Amino acid sequence: MVKPLGFSLEDRQLKRAGLDYWNEVDLQLWDSFAQLHAKQGSSARYFFLTTKSGRAYYDVKFHQRDFLIFGRETKGLPKSLLASNIDTCITIPMQKTRSLNLANAVAIVLFEAVRQQQR
Repeated sequence: MVKPLGFSLEDRQLKRAGLDYWNEVDLQLWDSFAQLHAKQGSSARYFFLTTKSGRAYYDVKFHQRDFLIFGRETKGLPKSLLASNIDTCITIPMQKTRSLNLANAVAIVLFEAVRQQQR
């Protein structure tokens, strides 16, 4: 997770929601995207989720150490970050729906990435 998070990891409801799963999470916090990027190998790939892309998430062949980058639920990712990573921006195609909440968007794309790894 890259700071600032927009929520507290100490939140009682957050802990309750992940009650049975926290032992399976290897949580790593980064002070910035630049710090995360600097600590990864050159083979690390990053996919930036945005409503402003024409490339669907299911058209990507995900690799095991890929990173999925999601923005804040209310604002998405910063325009400068999207502009500097335009080739790796992906979207969840939607019709007549402006957007999904963040939890649903993460679940959809992460499920596809995990599904591809099970082949």
